[in-house]
Amino acid sequence: MADHQAVDSVDDVWTVDKALVAHGIEIPENVTSPITFFHILERLKTTKRQGWLRHGINASGVLTAGHFSGESIADHMHRMGIMVLFAPPSVRAAVNLDKCLKMALLHDVAETIVGDITPSDGVPRDEKSRREAITVDFFVDRLLGSAHGGDDASAAEMRAVWNEFESGTIDGVPDSASPERAFVQDLDKIEMLLQMSEYERRHGVNLDEFTYSATKIRMPEMRAWADEILAGRVKQTTAAGPTVASREQQDEYYGK
Repeated sequence: MADHQAVDSVDDVWTVDKALVAHGIEIPENVTSPITFFHILERLKTTKRQGWLRHGINASGVLTAGHFSGESIADHMHRMGIMVLFAPPSVRAAVNLDKCLKMALLHDVAETIVGDITPSDGVPRDEKSRREAITVDFFVDRLLGSAHGGDDASAAEMRAVWNEFESGTIDGVPDSASPERAFVQDLDKIEMLLQMSEYERRHGVNLDEFTYSATKIRMPEMRAWADEILAGRVKQTTAAGPTVASREQQDEYYGK
């Protein structure tokens, strides 16, 4: 794992305060506006998606030491947000698109502090979830809770939307059947498949490892999109596909 991401080993007890120090982020004592949170959001623009960097991929070509110009977390979420707007009619009829758009734009917000933990990093899913949950709580309770005189429901809505995406919990009640969650989680994987195919075409590499995520897509309409993306791949090299270890890591990360 690259040191710029500051992801601790599992043996360490990860806390938000430790991560803030590692990232050089100072929090004012009395936060009364969302400006501090807005500054932290810049990290979505500067933190790169680690799966691509691990394969030596960046936006301009071969990865060079100390220069990371590949896809950022913000890049990923921005395209997801636009994809929400073009949901197939059958999906549009089944979901709240406004909630889906918020979900797409917020689902990785905790990575501003936690970093982009990937299946190959060896961080258990429960630990990744813990780090992200306490980061969202930090945003809501310490950075946004007093904004606008404490009379703003936006922060609580952010936590509710994030919780629904991550665990299917709505108003404290588990609801894994949330159609919005199913749709946006599928889009999360489809956006990655799009980027995979674009990098393969642009850089002449084989990224078969990432194709396994397509098996986790649930909605029939989204499986059709994934099938079209995979059918249009320009495979530059022959490869055996995702290894057993890679599949097991992704099973643990996404769930079987």
